[in-house]
Amino acid sequence: MTIRAVVRGVGHYLPDRVVPNVELEAIVQTSDEWIRTRSGIERRHFAAEGQTTSDLATRAARAALADAGLEADDVDAIILATSTPDLTFPAAAPWFSRPLA
Repeated sequence: MTIRAVVRGVGHYLPDRVVPNVELEAIVQTSDEWIRTRSGIERRHFAAEGQTTSDLATRAARAALADAGLEADDVDAIILATSTPDLTFPAAAPWFSRPLA
């Protein structure tokens, strides 16, 4: 019998603070029009003060478990991939290993 990895659920989490392009105009030399025409981005979500990638990942993992109808003890692994870790070293995944229940 071959054992295979199966994606059973997916999840995401976006921080509450929404920052429109117009807010960036006051900070950097740009405009909403310039950003939208080059990237298509109209707004982005900013993490709260002290909120880390592993905090966001934990919320996303809980959503993935709910999507799959599973509890944390039901799965062998949850994959975390990011280009914005909490720290340069160690990676975000070890920080993410705290209990999800």
